Amino acid sequence: MNKFQWRRVVIKVGSALIAPEKKGCSSRYLLSIAQFILRCRMHGIEVILVSSGSVAAGAHFFAESDRNDIAIKKAMAAAGQTSMMATWDRFFDFPCAQILLTHADLTDRERYESIRETVFSLLQGGLLPIINENDTVTTDDLKVGDNDNLAAMVAAAADADTLIICSDVKGLYDKNPNKHEDAKLINWVTEITEDIHAMAGGADSSVGTGGMKTKIEAAEKATSHGISTFIVNGFEENTFNELLNGRNPGTLFQPYKRPLQERLHWMTHTSKEQGELIVHGSFDEPLDQDSSQLTSDGIVEVRGEFGIGDTILVRSDDGTRLAKATSNYSSCMLTYISEQEGEDLHLQPGPLISDEDIAILEKQ
Repeated sequence: MNKFQWRRVVIKVGSALIAPEKKGCSSRYLLSIAQFILRCRMHGIEVILVSSGSVAAGAHFFAESDRNDIAIKKAMAAAGQTSMMATWDRFFDFPCAQILLTHADLTDRERYESIRETVFSLLQGGLLPIINENDTVTTDDLKVGDNDNLAAMVAAAADADTLIICSDVKGLYDKNPNKHEDAKLINWVTEITEDIHAMAGGADSSVGTGGMKTKIEAAEKATSHGISTFIVNGFEENTFNELLNGRNPGTLFQPYKRPLQERLHWMTHTSKEQGELIVHGSFDEPLDQDSSQLTSDGIVEVRGEFGIGDTILVRSDDGTRLAKATSNYSSCMLTYISEQEGEDLHLQPGPLISDEDIAILEKQ
């Protein structure tokens, strides 16, 4: 057991596993996952569960004709969340704990740190953290949008070493296996390239399997933090036996050899930019090595409204995304000092951004 040398695992379970017929929660597929969680814990592996399914679990309480209404969907989530938690809870003889999040909780650094501390405290106390997006209160501006990416953000926040994403197929195929009989499963991915993204498909692609696009995005977030990421078939009981025996039953995305530091990973993959700083894009050294190169003279345009301490996108005047960074000035102040003629140094008493708060947007 633990041939993969796991220490802390995040496992993501989707709505189709929780409530396959949208008639409430079902144990049909969850029992083997619960046994997997139990056996991991028996061998000293800490587990965090990211579980979708509250909307699907609560759908049967409402008339089918009303289920596309946003307010009804939020009500479905409220009704289904307690049922989903009760379903998971009855599988275990140890306590579970519920954490409901929005994207705003993760993008605010202080709340992000609070989430980390809560998760660590739960694990230390022997509880199973069960995390879901707070669909009842979330809006378009606040939601992550899918639990694949949420699971990757949680895995990074929790300092996990492994992320397991349960899917309805064995993993990533070179073609859509539902349409092509000769589709081949890709067992190992050492680097997530444009070709890998293309295999996952997009809105106008006939290749990708539904839902695989967000799973690749999640794998990219996780692997850049040094987290090994599996995409596996959660509907097959043998999947979890294979994992427990140290074998790869799906697709394993290998982690970066040089992972991003925790704060820079948060800024790159979790924090949401509140505005943009358009600059002349030629620098002698990378911005994260010498942020003093970026001065008010180099500002072409300030876009959006942001305050001191907010995350901004630094973009060159040719459109290239250079970096995400914490701004040391408000958008109002940056606009003002960039419009002044001459070298009025008292307007800029310090750097626009600091070396320790820059995440360069390129492969590490």
